[in-house]
Amino acid sequence: MSENTELKKTLNLTGVTMNAMALIAPGAFLWLTFQMQASQVNSSGKTTAMDMFAGLVLALILAFLTAISYAKLSELYPEAGAGSSYYFAGRALSNDPSKLSGLSRIVKYVIGWFAHIYYWVYPGVLVAMMATLITYIFGEFGINIPVLGQVLIAIVFAGLTGAVAYRGINGSTLSSIIINIIQIVTLVFTTILAIVYRITNPQHVQFVHKSFASVIMPHNFSNILFQATISMLLLVGFESATALAGEAKSPKHVSRGVILSLVFQGLIFYIFEYSGAIAWLNTSYKVGNKTGIDAAAASSAPIGDMVKILGDSLLNHTGFALMIIVAISVAIAVFGSTLACMNTGVRITYAMAKDQEVPSVMGMLHPKYSTPHTAVWVITIVSAIIGAIGAVSVTNLTAVTLISNVGTFILYGMTNLVAIIAFAHSEKRNILTHVIIPVLGFVANLGMLIAIFYLGISGGGSTQVSAIAAIIATVVWLAVGVVYFAFNSKKQGRSIIVD
Repeated sequence: MSENTELKKTLNLTGVTMNAMALIAPGAFLWLTFQMQASQVNSSGKTTAMDMFAGLVLALILAFLTAISYAKLSELYPEAGAGSSYYFAGRALSNDPSKLSGLSRIVKYVIGWFAHIYYWVYPGVLVAMMATLITYIFGEFGINIPVLGQVLIAIVFAGLTGAVAYRGINGSTLSSIIINIIQIVTLVFTTILAIVYRITNPQHVQFVHKSFASVIMPHNFSNILFQATISMLLLVGFESATALAGEAKSPKHVSRGVILSLVFQGLIFYIFEYSGAIAWLNTSYKVGNKTGIDAAAASSAPIGDMVKILGDSLLNHTGFALMIIVAISVAIAVFGSTLACMNTGVRITYAMAKDQEVPSVMGMLHPKYSTPHTAVWVITIVSAIIGAIGAVSVTNLTAVTLISNVGTFILYGMTNLVAIIAFAHSEKRNILTHVIIPVLGFVANLGMLIAIFYLGISGGGSTQVSAIAAIIATVVWLAVGVVYFAFNSKKQGRSIIVD
């Protein structure tokens, strides 16, 4: 294995965009998060689900603010390679003529360290979700998988995903393209059925939203904010395109891939799919003695329920078969998201290893596949452990999800600050894209971070336990990072404050 092997420039615009699109994966997260959104209540204990669509729109606006900052930074620093935000921070502060330049190494390290909470925990969350999804599919056939079986599913799934990531970005890109096509076709077809059901009303039901205008129009501003805290989680992943700069044939492919992935998956497919699913909700949809939104909140898979009803009422009683097909497509999409996140995570680690900020073995590339092979297997093991923990209980899964969310919003918020610094003294400085947008992006991510913990702690019960666990894990990770940074600096004789 060689330390001198370089990342190969093999990705065109399609390859970069498809890898980022696979991480956003609207087909997977519509299925996985709709129940969470339907069950959310405000501080008064009343449902916020009537503003599900408006919350998604607000989250999409906030995501675009951060995406623009990433795109502009990738254009300013086309040589970033796999470093993404980690590299951007180092260059922006080291080039700053003020005293901030002395803090360049510290800020760069902090961003890279916290990026690991996002990129190294998130695959484990997806692994746990895959175990839950497979359990649901088997359950529909009357096969009950015990907790130990779900843990084994998580471990096996993590291993299979890591094996694909090990073989290189080209194989991952082909997988991403196939996965994107499958999930988009499946979910678009399902959404069309939901809209047809709404228009024709074959079962003469009463819909939760009296009109399509009610679906998309805001009803309560505070409820929109509550919904946005969940919806924002659906859209993360667009920035993964910047970690592929070392393998992109042109720097323009990176900046365009950031925006295009969010346009396709967020602005087009998420908006379309959510509008159809929300419009379908009706008072005749029952789970136990609950109906409408309450039924969706009580169901383990409300989109699965919807698909079964659509197939039975519109396609000659084929609901069960259609639901299984959609569930399988969602499982495929989860695989694509996990793979894309692993690929991004190991490349950030690779960049830090090249700077000797983490063990150098994490920066060694495979001579044949040009992948950070050691980092791939380490992230695979970590994902298997986190996935196994998350598969044990909903409380565990919520906790690891919150930990990943903390890393996401810290990373996004700090990247917006880096964008402000990077363009502060640039001749090409634009007030809108280089000042106003990153400021709004920073404030938005800080607000989302505060809101997630506030909602978690004020919610009580298992949600409160998960939120506290996430806070403790974040503090522990920060402490470990500080100790390692100080020890590593002393060992190498490097100055913390850069001259």
